[in-house]
Amino acid sequence: MRLVVFRRLCLAGALLALCVIVLGAWVRLSHAGLGCPDWPGCYGHLTVGDAVENASHANAAYPERPLEADKALKEMVHRYFASTLGLVILALAILAFRNRRDPLQPVRLPAALVMLVVFQGLLGMWTVTLLLKPAIVTAHLVGGLTTMALLWWLSFEVPPAARPATEARLRTWSLVALVVLAFQILLGGWVSTNYSAMACPDFPTCQASYWPEMDFRDAFVLWRGLGIDYEGGVLDHPARVAIHFTHRIGAVVTALVLAYVAWLAVRTGASRAVRAAGAALAIALATQLVVGPVMVLETFPLALATAHNAVAALLVLCMVALLRFAFPPRSAR
Repeated sequence: MRLVVFRRLCLAGALLALCVIVLGAWVRLSHAGLGCPDWPGCYGHLTVGDAVENASHANAAYPERPLEADKALKEMVHRYFASTLGLVILALAILAFRNRRDPLQPVRLPAALVMLVVFQGLLGMWTVTLLLKPAIVTAHLVGGLTTMALLWWLSFEVPPAARPATEARLRTWSLVALVVLAFQILLGGWVSTNYSAMACPDFPTCQASYWPEMDFRDAFVLWRGLGIDYEGGVLDHPARVAIHFTHRIGAVVTALVLAYVAWLAVRTGASRAVRAAGAALAIALATQLVVGPVMVLETFPLALATAHNAVAALLVLCMVALLRFAFPPRSAR
């Protein structure tokens, strides 16, 4: 019974993590990442309402960033959801420890999730205190996706089983696809955190060219020192174009690899679960291939840009499910 509760709580945690990721994208894309310039409170208060009631004191404390209630509310809603997720993960670790004598109960991974969510909290703090430094914000995004993926992995009950030889190629390419997708998500995070989405406002060309002027040397500098406010971006236009264009090339490679893996899963999957995961991956990929270009052609509306991030998270969920079913456990732990 405890294991059933554990798995259901993992599922709830994975869905909550997805909400946190989408909310984080919404906050970032609406330029509300510094809506509260301190951490963990907002202008020294736990709620935006209290900050608004004491707006004169808040603005005096942070004269360089006066209070904007709508941006502050977005940031704090994201923090509330993230804090709730942290409590869920702590509850999972406690449940796992109390049920540790059950041979089917995962123990190490829930403990690792607690450490990961603590690190995520630190990244969230540094995101604010280091003024949206791209390397920190991108790492925060990756940490959120990793948290979601691990919770999703733990939510599945997959009994130990032999791994069919007919799925050997699928297993190999699934691992390749996961790496490719992770790299593409890193590129997408780098586009967003360097405010490079608008660098290529046309499609399929970029700046009306298939090879526009680009500065790759400056585009991928990970650390530029402290004390720099990155809101709005600091890169020159050619560097932003290089980031965006690289993400587009990565999208082509990622689409080809994921499409091949989805085809393999549907065609060679020995179980219904593997085939279903492959079909879900194909649907998510097709959705992303529509959302991405339309987002550019419609000049990056907030709803579509947020959906672009959400579908990327769904692709991760599909890949994790496929890997979970294609690699059934050989032992309980």
